[in-house]
Amino acid sequence: MRDVPETASADQLLTTVHRWIELDPDPATREQLTELLARAESAAAGADDARQSLEQLFAGRLAFGTAGLRAELGPGPLRMNRLVVRQTAAGLLRHASRELVAAGDDGSGRIVIGYDARHQSDAFAAETARLFADAGWEVHLFDRPGPTPLLARQVLVRSADVGVMVTASHNPPQDNGYKVYLGGRLSQHLEPLGRGAGAQITAPIDRAIAATIDEVVAEDFAAGSPAPAVEPAPSPAFPATAEMIGDDARTAYRERALELLDPTEHPHRDLTVIYTAMHGVGGELVTDLLSAAGFERVVPVSAQFDPDPDFPTADFPNPEEPGALDLGLQAAAEHEADLLLANDPDADRLSAALFDPAQQAWRQLTGDEMGALLGAHLLDRGPLRAGGEDGPEPVMASSVVSSRQLSALCRARGVGHESTLTGFKWLARVAGMSFGYEEAIGFNVDPTSVKDKDGVSAALIFAELVATLKAQGRTVFDALDAIAAEAGIFVTGQVTVRVEDLAQLGEITAGLRATPPTTIAGSPVVESLDLARDPLPGATFDEAKTTDALIHLTEAGDRVIVRPSGTEPKVKCYLEAVADTPGTDASTQQIAAARARAAERLEALREDMGRLLG
Repeated sequence: MRDVPETASADQLLTTVHRWIELDPDPATREQLTELLARAESAAAGADDARQSLEQLFAGRLAFGTAGLRAELGPGPLRMNRLVVRQTAAGLLRHASRELVAAGDDGSGRIVIGYDARHQSDAFAAETARLFADAGWEVHLFDRPGPTPLLARQVLVRSADVGVMVTASHNPPQDNGYKVYLGGRLSQHLEPLGRGAGAQITAPIDRAIAATIDEVVAEDFAAGSPAPAVEPAPSPAFPATAEMIGDDARTAYRERALELLDPTEHPHRDLTVIYTAMHGVGGELVTDLLSAAGFERVVPVSAQFDPDPDFPTADFPNPEEPGALDLGLQAAAEHEADLLLANDPDADRLSAALFDPAQQAWRQLTGDEMGALLGAHLLDRGPLRAGGEDGPEPVMASSVVSSRQLSALCRARGVGHESTLTGFKWLARVAGMSFGYEEAIGFNVDPTSVKDKDGVSAALIFAELVATLKAQGRTVFDALDAIAAEAGIFVTGQVTVRVEDLAQLGEITAGLRATPPTTIAGSPVVESLDLARDPLPGATFDEAKTTDALIHLTEAGDRVIVRPSGTEPKVKCYLEAVADTPGTDASTQQIAAARARAAERLEALREDMGRLLG
């Protein structure tokens, strides 16, 4: 679109808004802008306020990146709406077609589209489907809202060239988003060894798509461009030529997930499980899967089971947010349950809570604790799916901001481990990965089937893990002590700084680059890495894998990582404190004492970094 710089005249702004209204296919957002425009062009009271509102709405455009798009719903180029999605889909289509031609094909391909139950998700999916269908692409479209892992699976199953998932994951109710996956042919053409087939896009592919979106927008807003033939409609129809993805895909996913279980060595199913879908789309699939696996006492949190885009019981439907699991915890206490499982609204993340005998209270596990538990369980079991004889050796993986405990455990067991940049787009590209996780409750127990985090199959395997421990007369807290005794004490936490202006995100890390800390929590900083120019430890530099993140390691063995969030207006500081490995013969009291020492250091790290970040 025509950029609206800070010094743009009122006439330029109003001309841009007029054109946007001409292009907008959604009657609701057209009406919002039309009303604002009429007030701005009038001499009546409130004209200045209306112009200011328009300036804010048209101050730029949503940036397309590796996470696609994510923003609040509303009119204009800085919000999620049908015109922004049309332009994004048109740019994605043009880029994908060009690259297929460059790879020696005719430029037409296959796209798989999924969507969650948020406001306008189905409309954004329909807009995308219609554009690709009109261009001669083969369109495969889910027949109803569903989990993100189902879409990621179908990108592989259907040998798609592109996948799109319309979701804002665990964002607030007023948000929506648009995620893009790379199919096999494009991955083979654009990436070394085609390791991104079925995974979300990475740099520099995101930048190439963004540039093509800019081309589309520039053409829409070019001087003298013809008036578009737009017929506003409240809800766009799915194209008649689309192949609808229905129950067969859901059944196939469930059957494949059930193959992960080991009913011979891990047959136990004696659990009472409370499950919450957090008003999202995971409820039916997860409860059916657990039931089919033999877990007969699964109690859904009824108030949060059905999809509801308003999330009436969770203002911020992220299982990690304080209060989000209150209803689930109440149900767990009422039913004297063994386990509480919670998905986020698109069911790609998983959280768990259990009764802690030491605290005599229910406690929600951290993502790092769940990652260590699942990793240890799968190290005991071995890879859940056998790789090919000629394939790479199985390794486990975790993102750089996750705890180092899984890496230490793998080292103790003689199994390879790889650390990646943040996000499953990077984890999914690890050759031979048998299990991967990131601390933000994202897990993948079946990387050959789904190249993304998957809170559905992870729920199944976590239930198997807890049932096995119960049959042994142990708890997950006993298991965490055993992991600590073998691999060492690692205690993690965060400091988060929220900002109003996204420009502040880079300013915070720039300030730390200019004046890096020399001591943290009383311990000298012995190594600092700037991932904008340095590779991860043990890796070689790759410009495509640079990111705005700073790592500081102290003499005490502690670690601090500072990075802007990729999806929210905040800077995250990831803290990890360590204590000496107690040894496999350590007592419960010795492990607790070592963990308490690490927790004290964690609080010192938290205080220091809180002061540094302001």
